[in-house]
Amino acid sequence: MATYVLVHGGGHGGWCYAKVKRRLEEAGHEVFAPSLTGLGDRAHLLSDAVDLDLHITDVVQLLHSWDLRDVILVGHSYGGMVVTGAADRATDRVGKLVYLDAANPRNGQSLVDVAGPTLELARPSGQVVDGVELVLLPAPGAGAFYGVTDPADLAWMDERLTAQPWRCFEQKLELGDEAALWAIPQFHIVCEMTLLTRDPAMIEAARAEGRLWHVDTGHDLMITEPDFVAAALEEIAAA
Repeated sequence: MATYVLVHGGGHGGWCYAKVKRRLEEAGHEVFAPSLTGLGDRAHLLSDAVDLDLHITDVVQLLHSWDLRDVILVGHSYGGMVVTGAADRATDRVGKLVYLDAANPRNGQSLVDVAGPTLELARPSGQVVDGVELVLLPAPGAGAFYGVTDPADLAWMDERLTAQPWRCFEQKLELGDEAALWAIPQFHIVCEMTLLTRDPAMIEAARAEGRLWHVDTGHDLMITEPDFVAAALEEIAAA
């Protein structure tokens, strides 16, 4: 049995992993899919204090509170920023890092630095609420922005997507022990369309080491291809 902590991306919540979580649990694994502060079922906690650092703390606190060890820590999209920071702060609790079509940051980078052009598409349509600049605002059919096409999935997402504080995307990642962090085995599950946008050296190294999975689907692959994602995560646990 493996222990997974599944961290969502911007505008989402732990709910987005429902299909994958169910499949992994049915296979006997322990699965946590928390919602980061201010998002998903914790949207009522939105404030000007919500940033990348707070989201990293969310995950670190989960690892410590449940006394989780040898965790397979998974981050989707913006969640790649979060899991990298969390693994840096809790290296003794993380056995493997998985980047699920996620940002692959380095020390001193923000998500804007990593994926600026894509994010800038979302920013002009944002708004300021109670002093918080919000982007990825929910709207009918908003799931299409994440590559979801199934009408039932889009309707399900319409009821759950929440706005994202832009501050999370602008804050730079600060790492404390890079040697220990990068010693943690890293795995990549990516969409075909994003392969060309990633560091070629990183992708080729992952491919050569058998740590790369890719599938032709939209960005929210945990929603559109849950069987593939769950199977890949089980292979990673066995690696």
